[in-house]
Amino acid sequence: MSKTSKTDWERLAKLDDADIDTSDIPELDENFFRRAELRVSVKQAVTIRLDADVVEWFKGQGAGYQTRINQLLRQYMQAQQGHRR
Repeated sequence: MSKTSKTDWERLAKLDDADIDTSDIPELDENFFRRAELRVSVKQAVTIRLDADVVEWFKGQGAGYQTRINQLLRQYMQAQQGHRR
C-alpha cells in the first residue's frame, strides 16, 4: 500500500505568502530561539541480517523505511530501559 498526499501542491505553489493563512501557527520569537536546542543524531552504518519478508514489508511502506526501523528499535530500547522520551 503506497501513501499518497492529498495536498494540491500545484495550487499551493501558485499562492503568494500573504494568501496563506498562518493564524493557527505561533510566531517564533526570541524566547523560542533562546530555549531551542540543536540535536544532531549520529548515525552509524551497520550490517544486519533481517528476514526477507520483514525487509519487503518495511520497503512496501514507502520511502524512509530504514528510519522507521530505527524508530521502532529506539522505542523497544526505551521500553526495555523503563522510560520513554
